[in-house]
Amino acid sequence: MSGQPAAGERARFEHVLAVGNEIGEAPIWVPEEQRLYWVDTEGSKAFSYRPCDSETRCYELAMPATALLRRRGGGWVAVTKKGLAFWDQGSGAFEFIVDPVADNPALCFNDGAVDRSGRIVSGTMNFHEHKRKDGAVFRLDTDLSLSTLDTGLSVANGLAFSPDGRTLYVSEQFAGRILAYDYDCAAGKVSGRRIFAEVDAGEGLPDGLIVDAEGCVWNGRWGGFTLARYAPDGSLDRKYTLPVETGTCMAFGGEDLRDLYVTTAWYGMEPAARRATSGCGDLYRIRPGVAGILEPRFAG
Repeated sequence: MSGQPAAGERARFEHVLAVGNEIGEAPIWVPEEQRLYWVDTEGSKAFSYRPCDSETRCYELAMPATALLRRRGGGWVAVTKKGLAFWDQGSGAFEFIVDPVADNPALCFNDGAVDRSGRIVSGTMNFHEHKRKDGAVFRLDTDLSLSTLDTGLSVANGLAFSPDGRTLYVSEQFAGRILAYDYDCAAGKVSGRRIFAEVDAGEGLPDGLIVDAEGCVWNGRWGGFTLARYAPDGSLDRKYTLPVETGTCMAFGGEDLRDLYVTTAWYGMEPAARRATSGCGDLYRIRPGVAGILEPRFAG
């Protein structure tokens, strides 16, 4: 693994696109299109960007999506605040799948990832009282049945799997830590919950997670101007200073999967703070010297 960049290394971030997302989230690279997709969770919109010619598209969403996940047979699953649903990109139609927290209006889905066997793992949160330990982690099987993997989390946010699929990482955002679980790839069950890394409050709250080809964990931060990379043992490998306060999540893209895209947000910022820091909610890119891996696709 390469060493930690110098502190305050802002100049390496390229400002890719001025989109001004209130909460840009969950970027995902689609290699056959050579296009990056992501959502604005508060604007009920999805976006896509093609680096070769900078073509950008915006999609109005009928449901407030917090993440988009690809299906093996084509199309998408949307993680939305109202539950999980299939999304037809062409027509814009949503086909509802399930929402286990529908009876509690304070709870909603927040993020998702696909395991190496093609199942979806997704987290929930208390939208009104973030610190309440109401968050849970669910697994959606390919037959569309739903199981609970863990409960009692203060916002189950970013989710990612190790390259071999045997470790699940989850940002417990308002506890200021990243959790790790042993993951049974065959059964889709978790065990051995433990603290993988704790985040200093001055560097923001742990948000989106991805894993690179070396098995290192990248973590975006809500506030704190920080993007961090952890070794598989949980030690801090490197840290970058972002040009904006909040970097929500990341995705590796490009033909060689060596471009790291970062979505950002301005949600909750005071007007003066937003004016003082231009580019909040925009899309950024950096070449960190390591490659990513393609995210698996839902087999259902």
